[in-house]
Amino acid sequence: MSTVSASLVQFGRRKGSSCKTANSAEVKMVPSQPIDLRQVTVLPRSEWLRLQDSLNQVNKHKDSLMEAAKQREALHLRSKEVVKNWTNTIAGQRQKKLEAKRNREEAEEEERKQIDLEEAKFQQQKRKEAIERAKTQQYYQTDRVKGFHSALLLTEVLKEREAQAELKKRKQKASKDVDKEVLAMIARRERQAIQQEHWKALERKQERLAVAEGLKQQIKEHELAREQEQMHQRKEADELQQFRELCLQEQSMEEQKKQAEKRNIMRAHQEHLANRDLIQAIETQKQEAEEEKRRLFASAKEKMMKMRKQKEAELFREMQRHREAITERLAVQHQEQTTNEEEMIAKAVAEAEAKQARHQREKDEKKAAMHNSIAAHREAMRQEQEHKKQEEKQKALEMLHAKKEADNIFLKKQQLKAQKMKEAAKSLQDTYVHQMAEKHGQDQRMKKEQQEFEASNAELLAEEENQFQQYAKHVIQTATEAQRNTYPLRKAAREGIGGGLGPVFGGVRPSYLVHDESGVQMPSYICSTTQDIKELNETVDIQQSKKRLGFTW
Repeated sequence: MSTVSASLVQFGRRKGSSCKTANSAEVKMVPSQPIDLRQVTVLPRSEWLRLQDSLNQVNKHKDSLMEAAKQREALHLRSKEVVKNWTNTIAGQRQKKLEAKRNREEAEEEERKQIDLEEAKFQQQKRKEAIERAKTQQYYQTDRVKGFHSALLLTEVLKEREAQAELKKRKQKASKDVDKEVLAMIARRERQAIQQEHWKALERKQERLAVAEGLKQQIKEHELAREQEQMHQRKEADELQQFRELCLQEQSMEEQKKQAEKRNIMRAHQEHLANRDLIQAIETQKQEAEEEKRRLFASAKEKMMKMRKQKEAELFREMQRHREAITERLAVQHQEQTTNEEEMIAKAVAEAEAKQARHQREKDEKKAAMHNSIAAHREAMRQEQEHKKQEEKQKALEMLHAKKEADNIFLKKQQLKAQKMKEAAKSLQDTYVHQMAEKHGQDQRMKKEQQEFEASNAELLAEEENQFQQYAKHVIQTATEAQRNTYPLRKAAREGIGGGLGPVFGGVRPSYLVHDESGVQMPSYICSTTQDIKELNETVDIQQSKKRLGFTW
């Protein structure tokens, strides 16, 4: 690309430049002319690439550095992949040693695990053997096995006594002339054996007494636990009774509060009625007092009117007397004075009459004003009374509405309280029912647990009885083969736990004591007579009983 068209680069300007000249319009209007090659600028390839990179904002140096770094990283990874499996290098030897050490530790760990497993099996076997020995020792320490071993020891003792008696007989027959010292030594040995047997019997007796004391202590502990349980039950019953009494007391207190509230309301109502009557009486007294005042005011006014009339009459009489005196004086002067004087008298009389008329008119006006004021006062008092009556009526209505509202509020409160009491009683009843159900369920669970315990106990007793019978059978068979007296063993191996003489009940053979101050155990007489009486009282075959009684149907 050695040449570039004028449309791309002209006089150093690039396509897309923001600088536009005014000749552009002329160029558009002027038709296209052939390109002048002398005016075309030719750029080398490197300069062209530089311009392109500058336009595209490309940093070749940075790209070359990044490319070189990637190549070095890839070369390093390839060399590591090639070298990692070499054994003749330091890293390879170190890796080989680490692998050998890891394999050796794994082998040692496997050996240790195997040793631990063998040790665990050995310890488990030892624990199993120790548990078996402990179970055997514990089994041998039971009363029944100890009694059986005592019977076995008695069998051995009886056999030894028989052997000693036989030996004694043989000695008496064969060696009557034996030296007395030898006989004394034999007698001494026999005495020592008898003494040892006596001591052993005493030890066994003490052991039995200790076992009996232990059983007595256990019985006392059981009785104490039973008494504590009974006390706990009685305490619970007392608490329930106290709770019930407290509920009844609270209910009675609530009822008393209700009655007291009713009495207070009734008392307040009565006081309100009494106060209303008192107010009405006070108002009546006020009205009577006002009426009395009005009567007093009217009477006083009438008295004033009378006094005023009397005063006016007195003034009129005085005026008349004065007028008569003037007239007499004028008459006397008439004779003495001229006509001019008569005119003066007439004028004075006219003035006096005018003055009297004016005075009368003022008096009438005052009287009319007084009457108007009295009428206005009466009207004002009447309106005030009516206003008071309206206010009292309004107050009575408001009080009635307030009382009705208070009654409604009290009724709602009472209904709400009754609803709350009903809900509380219902919740209390639900609580009682729930407690009764829980107690019933607890009793049922206790009965079920007791039944399960009795069943498991019976199973354990049966298993223990079976184990003991197998052990006793083996020992009795061994004693029979050894020609021992097996009667004590068979007696000790009877069915049932316990050393009593009574029948077996639930795997236990109880003892029946005499009801007197001796308290010894009742004997067991088992013979043909007792068996006959038992057959008479216990019916096994109904047909045989019919034949015995003589019935033929």
